[in-house]
Amino acid sequence: MQVSVEAVSELGRKLTVQVPENQIREQVAKRLKSLSRQAKIDGFRPGKVPESVIRQRYGASVRFEVLEDVIQSSFREAVLREKLKPAAAPEIEPENLQEDSDLRYIASFEVMPEVAVTALESLTLPHYVSEVTESDVDVMVLKLREQRKTWNEVERQAQNGDQLLISMEGRAGEQDLTGGKVENMPLELGSGRFIPGFEDHLLGASAGETRSFDLAFPEDYGKADLAGKNASFTVEVIKVSAPVLAELDADFFTAFGAENDINVFRCMVKDNLEREMHRALRKKTKDAMMSALSESHSHIPLPQALVEQEIEAMLTPNDNASQRNNKRKEAVSPELKEQVEPFARKRVLLGFVINQVVENEKLKVDAGRVRTSVEDAASSYESPEQVVNWYYNNPDQLRHIEEMVLEDQVVDLILSKATVKEESVDFQTLVEPARQMA
Repeated sequence: MQVSVEAVSELGRKLTVQVPENQIREQVAKRLKSLSRQAKIDGFRPGKVPESVIRQRYGASVRFEVLEDVIQSSFREAVLREKLKPAAAPEIEPENLQEDSDLRYIASFEVMPEVAVTALESLTLPHYVSEVTESDVDVMVLKLREQRKTWNEVERQAQNGDQLLISMEGRAGEQDLTGGKVENMPLELGSGRFIPGFEDHLLGASAGETRSFDLAFPEDYGKADLAGKNASFTVEVIKVSAPVLAELDADFFTAFGAENDINVFRCMVKDNLEREMHRALRKKTKDAMMSALSESHSHIPLPQALVEQEIEAMLTPNDNASQRNNKRKEAVSPELKEQVEPFARKRVLLGFVINQVVENEKLKVDAGRVRTSVEDAASSYESPEQVVNWYYNNPDQLRHIEEMVLEDQVVDLILSKATVKEESVDFQTLVEPARQMA
């Protein structure tokens, strides 16, 4: 086998491979001989079919199969011989597949880049800290009371936060938006449940009052046939109710699994907030570290094939959601791919850097931390032990946990070696972005 390599770009390689025809011929003959023992052809007893008949009937298809196998095996042998590390499957371009002449093909692919990790000691990273104050506990207690609020009918004009009982009709041109009149529908003012501006038109309304108004649907509205269109609404206010926050009493405490003691309840709330705080601090510190790593290694060239794979992986959840909603899967627009590509490139780059750190530092997955992570994931289920067993009986799911644990070990290692500067962050500022994403 003859092999030649050409570098067509920083990572691009063109591999030209030539395999002697006699090697192809030998494998074809061997397969045809094996086939003759089991081939069933009318007019011949099994195992007695003449070689010429077997070759005439199966020769072309067997040669095609042999060529496919030889290309795969010779490519693997060639990259090993040339000490190349393909980043993805090659594009094969046959130059000669004719009988009675050597097989010749060109394999084009990208190789994995050389990754030299910047000295971890040279990195300067923030280490975020925060604290849960009594006012943060007050905010959360108020939210919990709001979650269990009730409604009390009032005889006054509607205010933001009130709940209205309404009947309504809506049209956009000739299109009936409500399918006739919708009766007795509750609507909390300020909830943002309807299109922008709808709830504003009902502020100050009283029970028994009817209001008519026009609104335009947003240009980016989810239904294309309504986006940007003008609509007319007629709304009758049947009842106005004001919110009544849940009392801090025995029933309230019991609902959250707490003792009938406000101080014990506040301690429980604070403990939960502190757990949330530690998770958010860990994530914020980790995100800052990953950004520093990507910036300090931005010179590393990336195989475009891996970037494309990462883009596809990032967009797959959207495809799955569309399929669940029985929507037709559409081709990803170039604009969306362009938006996603910077994030995909960062993921690919960090994958290279983290893997190299693991190799350099000879890190191994901490089985104890894996067990703790699995138990944490299982703790919210009715039968945690069954969930733990499920993880340990499903290698793919367990591997996902192991990868996360190993990444956390890399974070701890880098933080232990880098120059770390403590930076305080307000608790509400810390957790609000995560709550909005949840």
